[in-house]
Amino acid sequence: MFASARASMWLSVALTFLSTTTAHAEDKVRFATNWKAQAAHGGFYQAIADGTYRRYGLDVTLLQGGPQVNNRPLLPAGRIDFLMTGNLLHSFDNAKNGVPTIVVAGMFQKDPQALIAHPGQGYENFDALTAAPLALIAKDAQFSWWQWLKVTHGFRDEALKPYNYNLGPFLANPKAIQQGYSVAEPIYVENQGHFKPVVHLLADHGFSTYSTVIEARTETVAKQPGLVQRFVDASIIGWVNYLYGDRKAAHALMRHDNPEMTEAELESSVTLMKQQGIVDSEDSLTQGIGTMNPARIRDFYEQMVKAGLYKQGDVDLSRVATVQFVNKKVGLDEKARLGGR
Repeated sequence: MFASARASMWLSVALTFLSTTTAHAEDKVRFATNWKAQAAHGGFYQAIADGTYRRYGLDVTLLQGGPQVNNRPLLPAGRIDFLMTGNLLHSFDNAKNGVPTIVVAGMFQKDPQALIAHPGQGYENFDALTAAPLALIAKDAQFSWWQWLKVTHGFRDEALKPYNYNLGPFLANPKAIQQGYSVAEPIYVENQGHFKPVVHLLADHGFSTYSTVIEARTETVAKQPGLVQRFVDASIIGWVNYLYGDRKAAHALMRHDNPEMTEAELESSVTLMKQQGIVDSEDSLTQGIGTMNPARIRDFYEQMVKAGLYKQGDVDLSRVATVQFVNKKVGLDEKARLGGR
């Protein structure tokens, strides 16, 4: 009896040990971005650098995108677990085409897409941009948000020329306007052209999409909601600490992955993100970074229907995004502790 009891005790201890170690084992997660490392990815790098992901039981490998890298097919193929993508247009396309992915967080309250112009040319008023004789817009943008600009604000195709991510034509023509990422191109213009450009965020003129959204496979959401919740929560905390805390270690990781970046450029981008309310503004001030509102997603879809990008009924919005993992006020206490405003 004594030997049997002792064996039973040791079995219980062993099972408890196995249960405990399993519970604390780190889940390996592969997360891909849509471009090279930059400040717009800062919160994710922060969560790696300061150990936030590990505290949430996650061993995260971050895969960069880039001009010759397309990470989007990797998510439905199961080769990555989460994908950072640009805005909801990609997600609408996925839902329309039956791609089994879904948005689980909208890390940016404002899309950083902007139109930039020379100062002193009368372009300080957004409506004046429609009269610009030259609009440098990349081909993919011409078939997406440029269509929205035409329908909503009266922009004209006659002014279009392709933007090839070379600032030369814009800098040479003071009457030109061009597209730009509001936390990047203005910095390059100031460095190369030695002037501060006029910057008009499309988000401030009705382009209401969420941006830097996190997509997961629908299967992962259904079968591993706890994993998704931990990844979303840790990413939110990463963004809070990146914006309002010490981000030096995150910048070191980003500069390792993308040596073209400088500390000065990264810091300038953070300043612009804060000034423009890109990450933390509107609903995120009360609901936490990453928040999403289904009514706003529907509004953006209706705008894109009016712009001719989709037909009514093309997209089942229930397959585009879920608010299951956001709107929980995650990170607000940490933000207050850091004195974030």
